[in-house]
Amino acid sequence: MVSIQKNFSLKNYNTFGINVFASSFIEYTNINTLNELFINEAFNSIFFVLGGGSNVLFTNNFNGLIIYPQNKGIEIIEENNETVLLRIAAGEEWDKVVEYAVNNLFYGIENLSLIPGNIGAAPIQNIGAYGIEIKDSIKYVDFFNTISGKIEQLNNSDCKFGYRDSIFKNELKNKIVVTNVYIQLSKVENYHIDYGNIKDELKKVEVINLKIVRDAVINIRKNKLPDPAIIGNAGSFFKNPIISKQLLKEIQADFAEVPYYDIDVCQVKIPAGWLIEKCGFKGMKKGNAGVHDKQALVLVNHGNATSNEILELSDEIIAKIQNRFGISLETEVNII
Repeated sequence: MVSIQKNFSLKNYNTFGINVFASSFIEYTNINTLNELFINEAFNSIFFVLGGGSNVLFTNNFNGLIIYPQNKGIEIIEENNETVLLRIAAGEEWDKVVEYAVNNLFYGIENLSLIPGNIGAAPIQNIGAYGIEIKDSIKYVDFFNTISGKIEQLNNSDCKFGYRDSIFKNELKNKIVVTNVYIQLSKVENYHIDYGNIKDELKKVEVINLKIVRDAVINIRKNKLPDPAIIGNAGSFFKNPIISKQLLKEIQADFAEVPYYDIDVCQVKIPAGWLIEKCGFKGMKKGNAGVHDKQALVLVNHGNATSNEILELSDEIIAKIQNRFGISLETEVNII
């Protein structure tokens, strides 16, 4: 029998620390619980799957069912001399998966160290950092289809991965619950360390190995990003915008130093944090909300911020950048 809690506080279940309530809440460790919810028609009403709560901003109390996956497990299901395929339960903490891979000398996800949240959200968001995206390692995703009541599987190409995007945020939004993620990693020594910050950090060491790369990434993130346990935040609040090379030339006329990364022959990606800083928001505090003083891409809760305070600051940033640079910033955080 499933045990659903009523009028449940989500303050400790979102890294912004916003004090909102869910009308119903269920934590599960066995995916059979999803079958029971289906039989009891729980999915016929509004529901939301909440992982680590590290990429979400609740704007109001949630008038529906919050599903909180806590199924655990990392297992090797295929292995040869060059690669290994891991099946990982959706409730596993993402950074523990990276730690497991590094400890076992499996290459491919070390650059994604210290990203908060659970692995169930990783394919939905196509998490990425320092030149790597999880789509580069995902082979399959298992999910519970809340329409059919069956466990189904998609391969990598069917997930329609894009920049912080996937089929799970579009066609399958509010229709599925991720249950397992399969990632294929290399057993052959291989690093992706040309990304600027990592390259600079690794200049401090003489020998490079997986643990040293992971430690370098952790040091970079700890130095630039606030710990949600100390100051409420959801990491990068905005996506890095992709713009035309023509618009880049126009920006370079005023800011020759603008950083950018080539996407293709026509487009480049510009760091949103640079744009926000150039507009004078870095370190700004407005009421109880603010912009982090070391990384302008991060909006923070200085103690008792409401979601409205954070949204008002976000809107002000978006409007200023649109006006000054002609760039429309998009939020990376899931606003509920």
